[in-house]
Amino acid sequence: MLGRLSHHAANGRELTTVAFLESMHWFDGSCSPSKGQMTGTTSASPGMFPNMFPSTPGQLSALSLMPYQAMTQQATRHARRVYVGGLSPTANEQSVAAFFNQVMAAIGGNTAGPGDAVVNVYINHEKMFAFVEMRSVEEASNAMALDGIIFEGAPVKVRRPTDYNPALAATLGPSQPNPNLNLAAVGLTPGSGGVLEGPDRIFVGGIPHFLTEEKIRELLEMFGPLRGFNLVKDRETGNSKGYAFCIYQDLAVTDIACAALNGIKMGDKTLTVRRANQGLTQPRPEQENLLLQAQQQVALQKLAFQMAPLPTKVVCLKQVVSEDELKNDEEFEDIVEDMRCEGEKYGKLVNVIIPRPGPNGESSPGVGKVFLEYADTEGSTKARQGMNGRKFGGREVVAIFYPESKFAQGEYDG
Repeated sequence: MLGRLSHHAANGRELTTVAFLESMHWFDGSCSPSKGQMTGTTSASPGMFPNMFPSTPGQLSALSLMPYQAMTQQATRHARRVYVGGLSPTANEQSVAAFFNQVMAAIGGNTAGPGDAVVNVYINHEKMFAFVEMRSVEEASNAMALDGIIFEGAPVKVRRPTDYNPALAATLGPSQPNPNLNLAAVGLTPGSGGVLEGPDRIFVGGIPHFLTEEKIRELLEMFGPLRGFNLVKDRETGNSKGYAFCIYQDLAVTDIACAALNGIKMGDKTLTVRRANQGLTQPRPEQENLLLQAQQQVALQKLAFQMAPLPTKVVCLKQVVSEDELKNDEEFEDIVEDMRCEGEKYGKLVNVIIPRPGPNGESSPGVGKVFLEYADTEGSTKARQGMNGRKFGGREVVAIFYPESKFAQGEYDG
Protein backbone atom coordinates (compact mmCIF):
# COMPACT_ATOMS: atom_id res chain seq x y z
CA MET A 1 0.00 0.00 0.00
CA LEU A 2 2.97 2.32 0.59
CA GLY A 3 4.52 1.85 -2.82
CA ARG A 4 4.97 4.63 -5.35
CA LEU A 5 2.97 7.69 -4.40
CA SER A 6 2.62 11.05 -6.06
CA HIS A 7 4.49 13.95 -4.55
CA HIS A 8 1.18 15.43 -3.40
CA ALA A 9 -0.11 12.20 -1.82
CA ALA A 10 3.12 11.49 0.05
CA ASN A 11 3.29 15.06 1.28
CA GLY A 12 -0.31 14.88 2.51
CA ARG A 13 0.31 11.57 4.28
CA GLU A 14 3.29 12.96 6.21
CA LEU A 15 1.47 16.15 7.11
CA THR A 16 -1.48 14.17 8.46
CA THR A 17 0.73 11.87 10.51
CA VAL A 18 2.82 14.65 11.99
CA ALA A 19 -0.24 16.77 12.76
CA PHE A 20 -1.77 13.82 14.63
CA LEU A 21 1.40 13.19 16.62
CA GLU A 22 1.76 16.87 17.46
CA SER A 23 -1.83 16.82 18.77
CA MET A 24 -0.77 13.97 21.05
CA HIS A 25 2.10 16.12 22.42
CA TRP A 26 4.66 13.60 21.24
CA PHE A 27 6.67 16.20 19.30
CA ASP A 28 8.54 18.94 21.07
CA GLY A 29 10.34 21.77 19.35
CA SER A 30 13.46 19.74 18.77
CA CYS A 31 11.56 17.01 16.95
CA SER A 32 9.24 19.14 14.88
CA PRO A 33 10.16 19.43 11.21
CA SER A 34 11.59 22.72 10.06
CA LYS A 35 9.75 24.99 7.72
CA GLY A 36 10.17 24.02 4.15
CA GLN A 37 11.16 20.47 5.02
CA MET A 38 7.73 18.97 4.27
CA THR A 39 8.38 17.98 0.67
CA GLY A 40 8.37 14.66 -1.09
CA THR A 41 11.83 13.95 0.32
CA THR A 42 13.10 13.89 3.87
CA SER A 43 16.70 14.35 4.88
CA ALA A 44 18.30 11.83 7.20
CA SER A 45 20.85 12.46 9.88
CA PRO A 46 24.36 11.69 8.66
CA GLY A 47 25.44 8.17 9.46
CA MET A 48 22.03 7.04 10.73
CA PHE A 49 19.92 4.69 8.59
CA PRO A 50 21.18 6.11 5.29
CA ASN A 51 18.76 3.96 3.25
CA MET A 52 15.66 4.73 5.30
CA PHE A 53 14.63 7.79 3.33
CA PRO A 54 14.28 7.82 -0.46
CA SER A 55 16.47 10.13 -2.46
CA THR A 56 14.10 10.26 -5.42
CA PRO A 57 11.44 12.98 -5.14
CA GLY A 58 7.85 11.70 -5.16
CA GLN A 59 8.67 8.32 -3.55
CA LEU A 60 7.91 7.32 0.01
CA SER A 61 9.37 4.19 1.53
CA ALA A 62 7.16 2.15 3.84
CA LEU A 63 10.11 2.02 6.20
CA SER A 64 10.08 5.80 6.60
CA LEU A 65 6.71 5.57 8.36
CA MET A 66 7.79 2.91 10.89
CA PRO A 67 8.46 5.37 13.76
CA TYR A 68 5.12 7.04 13.11
CA GLN A 69 3.32 3.71 12.88
CA ALA A 70 4.81 2.51 16.14
CA MET A 71 3.69 5.68 17.90
CA THR A 72 0.27 5.50 16.28
CA GLN A 73 -0.15 1.89 17.48
CA GLN A 74 0.65 3.04 21.00
CA ALA A 75 -1.80 5.93 20.73
CA THR A 76 -4.64 3.66 19.60
CA ARG A 77 -3.91 0.84 22.01
CA HIS A 78 -6.57 1.90 24.52
CA ALA A 79 -9.17 1.64 21.73
CA ARG A 80 -7.81 -1.65 20.35
CA ARG A 81 -7.94 -3.59 23.60
CA VAL A 82 -10.95 -5.34 25.16
CA TYR A 83 -11.37 -6.60 28.69
CA VAL A 84 -12.53 -10.22 29.02
CA GLY A 85 -13.72 -11.23 32.49
CA GLY A 86 -14.96 -14.44 34.07
CA LEU A 87 -12.37 -16.76 32.51
CA SER A 88 -12.06 -20.35 33.63
CA PRO A 89 -8.96 -21.44 35.59
CA THR A 90 -7.74 -23.43 32.57
CA ALA A 91 -7.66 -20.42 30.24
CA ASN A 92 -4.28 -19.31 28.90
CA GLU A 93 -2.99 -16.78 26.39
CA GLN A 94 -2.98 -19.27 23.53
CA SER A 95 -6.51 -20.58 24.12
CA VAL A 96 -7.96 -17.08 24.52
CA ALA A 97 -6.24 -15.82 21.35
CA ALA A 98 -7.32 -18.86 19.33
CA PHE A 99 -10.91 -18.55 20.56
CA PHE A 100 -11.29 -14.86 19.75
CA ASN A 101 -9.58 -15.29 16.38
CA GLN A 102 -12.08 -18.04 15.56
CA VAL A 103 -15.23 -16.23 16.69
CA MET A 104 -14.18 -12.91 15.12
CA ALA A 105 -13.77 -14.67 11.79
CA ALA A 106 -17.08 -16.52 12.25
CA ILE A 107 -19.13 -13.37 12.84
CA GLY A 108 -17.43 -11.42 10.04
CA GLY A 109 -15.72 -9.08 12.49
CA ASN A 110 -12.30 -9.10 10.80
CA THR A 111 -12.14 -5.83 8.88
CA ALA A 112 -8.40 -5.21 8.71
CA GLY A 113 -7.79 -7.78 6.00
CA PRO A 114 -6.81 -11.45 6.03
CA GLY A 115 -5.17 -13.03 9.04
CA ASP A 116 -5.91 -13.11 12.76
CA ALA A 117 -7.57 -10.21 14.55
CA VAL A 118 -5.76 -10.77 17.87
CA VAL A 119 -2.21 -9.47 18.18
CA ASN A 120 -1.64 -9.92 21.92
CA VAL A 121 -3.24 -11.39 25.05
CA TYR A 122 -2.41 -10.66 28.68
CA ILE A 123 -4.05 -12.80 31.40
CA ASN A 124 -4.31 -12.07 35.09
CA HIS A 125 -4.60 -15.64 36.36
CA GLU A 126 -5.30 -14.58 39.93
CA LYS A 127 -8.38 -12.54 39.05
CA MET A 128 -9.22 -14.56 35.93
CA PHE A 129 -9.49 -11.77 33.39
CA ALA A 130 -7.61 -10.91 30.23
CA PHE A 131 -6.82 -7.97 27.99
CA VAL A 132 -7.14 -8.96 24.35
CA GLU A 133 -5.46 -6.56 21.94
CA MET A 134 -6.85 -6.40 18.42
CA ARG A 135 -4.96 -5.16 15.37
CA SER A 136 -7.46 -2.37 14.63
CA VAL A 137 -9.89 -0.08 16.45
CA GLU A 138 -12.79 -1.28 14.32
CA GLU A 139 -12.12 -4.94 15.15
CA ALA A 140 -11.98 -4.12 18.86
CA SER A 141 -15.38 -2.45 18.56
CA ASN A 142 -16.76 -5.48 16.75
CA ALA A 143 -15.48 -7.69 19.56
CA MET A 144 -17.71 -5.78 22.00
CA ALA A 145 -20.68 -7.60 20.45
CA LEU A 146 -19.31 -10.86 21.93
CA ASP A 147 -20.32 -10.01 25.49
CA GLY A 148 -21.79 -13.12 27.10
CA ILE A 149 -20.27 -15.58 24.62
CA ILE A 150 -19.56 -19.05 25.98
CA PHE A 151 -15.86 -19.79 26.44
CA GLU A 152 -14.79 -23.12 27.95
CA GLY A 153 -18.32 -23.83 29.18
CA ALA A 154 -19.19 -20.49 30.76
CA PRO A 155 -20.18 -16.99 29.59
CA VAL A 156 -17.49 -14.31 29.68
CA LYS A 157 -17.83 -10.56 30.00
CA VAL A 158 -16.43 -8.45 27.15
CA ARG A 159 -15.96 -4.81 28.13
CA ARG A 160 -13.87 -1.73 27.36
CA PRO A 161 -10.74 -1.42 29.54
CA THR A 162 -10.65 1.27 32.21
CA ASP A 163 -8.16 3.36 30.21
CA TYR A 164 -10.56 3.59 27.26
CA ASN A 165 -11.03 7.22 26.21
CA PRO A 166 -14.34 7.55 24.33
CA ALA A 167 -13.67 11.11 23.11
CA LEU A 168 -10.28 10.22 21.68
CA ALA A 169 -11.47 6.84 20.39
CA ALA A 170 -14.19 8.55 18.36
CA THR A 171 -11.49 10.08 16.17
CA LEU A 172 -9.74 6.75 15.59
CA GLY A 173 -12.51 4.53 14.23
CA PRO A 174 -15.99 3.11 14.91
CA SER A 175 -16.82 2.89 18.61
CA GLN A 176 -19.81 0.54 18.16
CA PRO A 177 -19.95 -2.98 16.67
CA ASN A 178 -21.00 -3.34 13.05
CA PRO A 179 -24.78 -3.98 13.12
CA ASN A 180 -24.42 -6.57 10.34
CA LEU A 181 -22.23 -8.99 12.33
CA ASN A 182 -23.39 -12.61 12.10
CA LEU A 183 -23.67 -13.19 15.85
CA ALA A 184 -25.97 -16.17 15.36
CA ALA A 185 -22.98 -18.07 13.99
CA VAL A 186 -21.53 -18.21 17.52
CA GLY A 187 -24.77 -18.77 19.42
CA LEU A 188 -25.54 -15.15 20.28
CA THR A 189 -28.94 -13.65 19.59
CA PRO A 190 -28.68 -9.94 18.73
CA GLY A 191 -31.69 -7.75 19.32
CA SER A 192 -33.82 -10.54 20.84
CA GLY A 193 -33.49 -9.81 24.26
CA GLY A 194 -33.56 -6.63 25.75
CA VAL A 195 -35.44 -8.81 28.32
CA LEU A 196 -32.39 -11.02 28.66
CA GLU A 197 -29.93 -8.29 29.56
CA GLY A 198 -28.80 -6.87 32.85
CA PRO A 199 -27.17 -8.12 36.06
CA ASP A 200 -30.02 -10.52 36.85
CA ARG A 201 -29.67 -12.56 33.67
CA ILE A 202 -29.04 -16.22 34.56
CA PHE A 203 -26.82 -18.68 32.71
CA VAL A 204 -27.98 -22.30 32.76
CA GLY A 205 -25.29 -24.71 31.52
CA GLY A 206 -24.82 -28.47 31.43
CA ILE A 207 -28.33 -29.11 30.09
CA PRO A 208 -28.73 -32.73 28.86
CA HIS A 209 -29.63 -32.86 25.19
CA PHE A 210 -32.60 -35.16 25.88
CA LEU A 211 -34.21 -32.51 28.13
CA THR A 212 -36.84 -30.65 26.15
CA GLU A 213 -37.29 -26.89 26.19
CA GLU A 214 -40.61 -27.33 28.01
CA LYS A 215 -38.98 -29.41 30.77
CA ILE A 216 -36.22 -26.84 31.27
CA ARG A 217 -38.75 -24.03 31.60
CA GLU A 218 -40.81 -26.17 33.97
CA LEU A 219 -37.79 -26.65 36.22
CA LEU A 220 -36.87 -22.95 36.19
CA GLU A 221 -40.44 -21.79 36.78
CA MET A 222 -40.57 -23.62 40.10
CA PHE A 223 -39.24 -20.34 41.49
CA GLY A 224 -41.58 -18.02 39.66
CA PRO A 225 -42.64 -16.94 36.17
CA LEU A 226 -39.93 -16.05 33.68
CA ARG A 227 -39.69 -12.69 31.96
CA GLY A 228 -37.50 -14.19 29.25
CA PHE A 229 -35.97 -17.52 28.30
CA ASN A 230 -33.61 -18.50 25.49
CA LEU A 231 -32.40 -22.05 24.90
CA VAL A 232 -29.37 -21.67 22.62
CA LYS A 233 -29.59 -23.97 19.59
CA ASP A 234 -27.31 -24.95 16.75
CA ARG A 235 -28.15 -22.82 13.73
CA GLU A 236 -27.69 -25.71 11.28
CA THR A 237 -29.41 -28.59 13.11
CA GLY A 238 -31.75 -26.78 15.47
CA ASN A 239 -30.51 -28.99 18.33
CA SER A 240 -29.85 -27.63 21.81
CA LYS A 241 -26.27 -26.59 22.50
CA GLY A 242 -26.68 -27.53 26.14
CA TYR A 243 -27.07 -24.09 27.68
CA ALA A 244 -29.68 -21.37 28.06
CA PHE A 245 -30.28 -17.91 29.50
CA CYS A 246 -33.26 -16.71 31.50
CA ILE A 247 -34.45 -13.87 33.70
CA TYR A 248 -37.24 -13.91 36.27
CA GLN A 249 -40.11 -11.47 36.48
CA ASP A 250 -39.40 -11.18 40.20
CA LEU A 251 -35.69 -10.37 40.33
CA ALA A 252 -35.60 -11.15 44.05
CA VAL A 253 -35.64 -14.90 43.33
CA THR A 254 -32.55 -14.78 41.08
CA ASP A 255 -30.04 -15.81 43.75
CA ILE A 256 -32.45 -18.32 45.26
CA ALA A 257 -32.93 -20.13 41.96
CA CYS A 258 -29.19 -20.12 41.26
CA ALA A 259 -28.31 -21.52 44.68
CA ALA A 260 -30.99 -24.20 44.54
CA LEU A 261 -30.42 -25.41 40.98
CA ASN A 262 -26.66 -25.17 40.68
CA GLY A 263 -24.92 -28.56 40.89
CA ILE A 264 -27.96 -30.76 40.25
CA LYS A 265 -27.00 -33.92 38.35
CA MET A 266 -29.16 -34.98 35.42
CA GLY A 267 -28.01 -38.16 33.75
CA ASP A 268 -24.32 -37.71 33.02
CA LYS A 269 -24.56 -33.90 33.18
CA THR A 270 -24.33 -31.43 36.06
CA LEU A 271 -26.24 -28.15 35.90
CA THR A 272 -24.33 -24.90 36.20
CA VAL A 273 -26.73 -22.13 37.20
CA ARG A 274 -25.44 -18.67 38.06
CA ARG A 275 -25.72 -15.04 37.15
CA ALA A 276 -24.44 -14.62 33.62
CA ASN A 277 -22.71 -11.27 34.12
CA GLN A 278 -21.29 -11.56 37.60
CA GLY A 279 -20.41 -14.06 40.30
CA LEU A 280 -23.14 -15.57 42.43
CA THR A 281 -23.94 -13.33 45.39
CA GLN A 282 -24.90 -14.69 48.75
CA PRO A 283 -28.63 -14.57 49.58
CA ARG A 284 -29.68 -12.05 52.18
CA PRO A 285 -30.65 -13.35 55.65
CA GLU A 286 -34.36 -12.78 55.01
CA GLN A 287 -34.11 -15.09 51.97
CA GLU A 288 -32.75 -18.08 53.85
CA ASN A 289 -36.11 -19.68 54.69
CA LEU A 290 -37.31 -19.25 51.13
CA LEU A 291 -34.05 -20.74 49.89
CA LEU A 292 -34.51 -23.78 52.14
CA GLN A 293 -38.02 -24.33 50.80
CA ALA A 294 -36.73 -23.95 47.24
CA GLN A 295 -33.99 -26.50 47.83
CA GLN A 296 -36.54 -28.98 49.18
CA GLN A 297 -38.68 -28.46 46.09
CA VAL A 298 -35.70 -28.98 43.84
CA ALA A 299 -34.74 -32.15 45.73
CA LEU A 300 -38.16 -33.60 44.89
CA GLN A 301 -37.88 -32.48 41.29
CA LYS A 302 -34.37 -33.91 41.11
CA LEU A 303 -35.65 -37.25 42.39
CA ALA A 304 -38.33 -37.24 39.71
CA PHE A 305 -35.72 -36.61 37.02
CA GLN A 306 -33.47 -39.33 38.38
CA MET A 307 -36.34 -41.83 38.48
CA ALA A 308 -37.20 -41.06 34.88
CA PRO A 309 -35.34 -43.46 32.56
CA LEU A 310 -32.52 -42.07 30.48
CA PRO A 311 -33.45 -41.97 26.81
CA THR A 312 -32.12 -44.50 24.34
CA LYS A 313 -32.44 -44.58 20.57
CA VAL A 314 -35.01 -47.40 20.79
CA VAL A 315 -38.66 -46.94 21.75
CA CYS A 316 -40.75 -49.96 22.68
CA LEU A 317 -44.50 -49.64 22.15
CA LYS A 318 -46.61 -51.98 24.28
CA GLN A 319 -50.28 -52.87 23.76
CA VAL A 320 -50.16 -51.86 20.11
CA VAL A 321 -50.94 -55.12 18.29
CA SER A 322 -52.43 -58.49 19.21
CA GLU A 323 -50.92 -61.85 18.43
CA ASP A 324 -53.73 -62.70 16.02
CA GLU A 325 -53.10 -59.57 13.92
CA LEU A 326 -49.53 -60.73 13.29
CA LYS A 327 -50.28 -64.14 11.86
CA ASN A 328 -51.51 -63.03 8.45
CA ASP A 329 -48.63 -61.94 6.19
CA GLU A 330 -50.51 -59.20 4.38
CA GLU A 331 -51.93 -57.77 7.58
CA PHE A 332 -48.47 -57.93 9.16
CA GLU A 333 -46.93 -55.94 6.28
CA ASP A 334 -49.67 -53.32 6.61
CA ILE A 335 -48.97 -52.98 10.33
CA VAL A 336 -45.22 -52.56 9.70
CA GLU A 337 -45.88 -49.88 7.11
CA ASP A 338 -48.32 -48.07 9.41
CA MET A 339 -45.79 -48.09 12.25
CA ARG A 340 -43.04 -46.87 9.94
CA CYS A 341 -45.15 -43.95 8.67
CA GLU A 342 -46.16 -43.01 12.21
CA GLY A 343 -42.63 -43.30 13.59
CA GLU A 344 -41.11 -41.13 10.86
CA LYS A 345 -43.16 -38.18 12.09
CA TYR A 346 -40.83 -37.79 15.07
CA GLY A 347 -37.36 -38.19 13.59
CA LYS A 348 -35.07 -40.23 11.39
CA LEU A 349 -36.24 -43.82 11.74
CA VAL A 350 -33.57 -46.48 11.28
CA ASN A 351 -35.49 -49.70 11.86
CA VAL A 352 -38.93 -51.11 12.74
CA ILE A 353 -39.09 -54.50 14.45
CA ILE A 354 -42.39 -56.25 15.22
CA PRO A 355 -41.89 -59.75 16.66
CA ARG A 356 -44.29 -62.40 15.29
CA PRO A 357 -45.51 -65.75 16.60
CA GLY A 358 -43.59 -68.88 15.56
CA PRO A 359 -44.40 -70.74 12.31
CA ASN A 360 -46.68 -73.12 14.16
CA GLY A 361 -48.42 -70.38 16.09
CA GLU A 362 -46.25 -70.75 19.20
CA SER A 363 -45.63 -67.59 21.19
CA SER A 364 -42.29 -65.79 20.82
CA PRO A 365 -40.53 -63.21 23.01
CA GLY A 366 -41.76 -59.67 22.38
CA VAL A 367 -44.97 -60.59 20.56
CA GLY A 368 -47.42 -57.72 20.92
CA LYS A 369 -44.68 -55.09 21.03
CA VAL A 370 -43.37 -52.72 18.37
CA PHE A 371 -39.75 -51.52 18.44
CA LEU A 372 -38.78 -48.26 16.74
CA GLU A 373 -35.05 -47.55 16.39
CA TYR A 374 -34.07 -43.92 15.72
CA ALA A 375 -30.84 -42.31 14.54
CA ASP A 376 -30.62 -40.23 17.73
CA THR A 377 -32.24 -39.81 21.13
CA GLU A 378 -33.92 -36.60 20.07
CA GLY A 379 -36.12 -38.54 17.67
CA SER A 380 -36.79 -41.34 20.14
CA THR A 381 -37.66 -38.87 22.90
CA LYS A 382 -40.18 -37.12 20.68
CA ALA A 383 -41.64 -40.47 19.64
CA ARG A 384 -42.02 -41.63 23.24
CA GLN A 385 -43.72 -38.39 24.21
CA GLY A 386 -45.93 -38.37 21.12
CA MET A 387 -47.09 -41.99 21.24
CA ASN A 388 -47.41 -42.72 24.93
CA GLY A 389 -51.09 -42.72 25.90
CA ARG A 390 -52.39 -42.68 22.33
CA LYS A 391 -54.86 -45.29 21.18
CA PHE A 392 -54.32 -47.74 18.32
CA GLY A 393 -57.12 -50.13 17.50
CA GLY A 394 -58.88 -49.19 20.70
CA ARG A 395 -55.84 -49.98 22.87
CA GLU A 396 -53.95 -47.35 24.88
CA VAL A 397 -50.29 -47.47 23.95
CA VAL A 398 -47.51 -47.53 26.54
CA ALA A 399 -44.22 -46.14 25.13
CA ILE A 400 -40.95 -46.75 26.97
CA PHE A 401 -37.24 -46.50 26.17
CA TYR A 402 -35.65 -49.87 25.47
CA PRO A 403 -31.99 -50.82 26.13
CA GLU A 404 -29.98 -50.51 22.91
CA SER A 405 -27.73 -53.44 23.82
CA LYS A 406 -30.66 -55.84 24.20
CA PHE A 407 -32.24 -54.59 20.99
CA ALA A 408 -29.00 -55.06 19.07
CA GLN A 409 -28.81 -58.70 20.28
CA GLY A 410 -32.38 -59.42 19.27
CA GLU A 411 -33.65 -59.73 22.84
CA TYR A 412 -37.23 -58.43 22.80
CA ASP A 413 -38.58 -59.88 26.03
CA GLY A 414 -37.52 -57.00 28.31
